[in-house]
Amino acid sequence: MMSENVNLDRTDRRILAILQEDATRPVGEIAEAVALSQTACWKRIKRLERDRVILRRVALLDRDLLGLGVTVMVAVRTVQHSEKWLEEFARGVSMIPEVVEFYRMSGEIDYLLKVVVRDIADYDRIYRKLTKVADLHDVSSSFAMQEIKSTTALPVLD
Repeated sequence: MMSENVNLDRTDRRILAILQEDATRPVGEIAEAVALSQTACWKRIKRLERDRVILRRVALLDRDLLGLGVTVMVAVRTVQHSEKWLEEFARGVSMIPEVVEFYRMSGEIDYLLKVVVRDIADYDRIYRKLTKVADLHDVSSSFAMQEIKSTTALPVLD
């Protein structure tokens, strides 16, 4: 989804970088790190929330400790390209909590899904759900052997 860029100065960007690293950090510490008063820093954070630059604050969980050590990238091709089909497919995929990312792609692959599961048998359960969501032409699954980089932090510093 494309939207207009928001004008952010260097201080806004430093605040965002700090919050992406640890959103529980007290405003006083953030203010000190960016050389602002607590009030000025708090107002900037509230403006960034109001402008929807900060969408929400969440806890990041350890997948391995939760028993979700297998990551699967699922490439989907379809011969259906109608708006109605996409709505049905998107609604069905969105109901599968193990699908943590879902993209409509350009090129040979129509959709790409990132799925986290316990093991291959657990993925098979998700695969069966996925193939019931809508009529699909091809589903190809690739299992991640090693996670080399994974971050939720966006590049905000210039």
